[in-house]
Amino acid sequence: MSKRHPKRQSRRPSPGSSPGSLVISLDAPKPVIRVLDFAPSHFVEKTLASPREVVPYLHDSTHSVTWVDVQGLGEKEVLEEFGQIFKLHRLALADVVNTPQRPKVESYDSHLFVITRMVMLKKSGDVQTEQVSIFIGKSFVLTFQETYGDCLDPIRERIRKGTGVVRSSGADYLAYAILDAITDQYFPVIESMGERIEDLEDEVVESPSPSILQRIYALKRELLSVRRGIWPQRDAINSLVRDESGLIGRDVHIYLRDCYDHAVQLIDVIETLRELAGGLLDVYLSSIANRTNEVMKVLTVMASIFIPLTFVVGVYGMNFEHMPELRWKFGYLAVWVLMILVSVGLLAFFWRRGWLRSNAKPDSDARR
Repeated sequence: MSKRHPKRQSRRPSPGSSPGSLVISLDAPKPVIRVLDFAPSHFVEKTLASPREVVPYLHDSTHSVTWVDVQGLGEKEVLEEFGQIFKLHRLALADVVNTPQRPKVESYDSHLFVITRMVMLKKSGDVQTEQVSIFIGKSFVLTFQETYGDCLDPIRERIRKGTGVVRSSGADYLAYAILDAITDQYFPVIESMGERIEDLEDEVVESPSPSILQRIYALKRELLSVRRGIWPQRDAINSLVRDESGLIGRDVHIYLRDCYDHAVQLIDVIETLRELAGGLLDVYLSSIANRTNEVMKVLTVMASIFIPLTFVVGVYGMNFEHMPELRWKFGYLAVWVLMILVSVGLLAFFWRRGWLRSNAKPDSDARR
């Protein structure tokens, strides 16, 4: 019997619910709130106990950029409090918790709302996808992640050490850096999936088996999941390039165009890998058919050899009274010699025709 996957708790409101209802999954981890407040000559990093501790960083006089990173969506009260502090629309908060959402960009009065998909490689080699929600304001970036851990540590490290231009740029550049890191994270994931396809190509030709077929289907599902993340993400990045809200500076548009190019490259590679994965299924079926043909060939050769032998023993097993060979002194030996000669002759004939040799070229008689 096939194993059923455990049923996941729905994160979507029931039909007819009030718009903007927040439905928290039972398995969602508790939020961990971290703030990075920085300027060219100023940097603070701190883990907060409650959303209210963010308020002083939003109203200080240093003209700094505040990055509030929330990992975990397990507490409705925390999300609602963030909504009050940053004046987030109720529908936007609902999109944060009702995962997975399609990557998109929405514009509000004082901020932009961006949804993107982040991919990560597990230790087992499987692909894990996660929704990241980004709110972009004049002096802040607020991010919500489904679980703990991400691919954004290089950005945090650049902010801590003051390398690059993140510390001297605004919130729009920080948002670009986050989107760029999430987009570039697709490259090692896709490279790993390409290596898995190469390994499967060798195995599916040498030793096709049902377990390999299951791995092919699992790989196709993962490619589909990655494709669903990067295709709309390309359109979302393009929307930011064309944004006219004033929250994204023209100098950052140039960087976003480069991020858009990366997304286009990823789409091309993913489409190629999907075609290769689909071809693996055809190769698997062909390999199984070839192995079946080899087995049938062996069985046919054996049956062809035993058919004349069965005829001989059948004739001399009829026990008619007037059969001279039945009373001949060397009759038994002659029958054995006849059957051996017939068997050897048929084997030699089959060998000459190339029917007993794998990948053998048939001779001129066989091509006639």
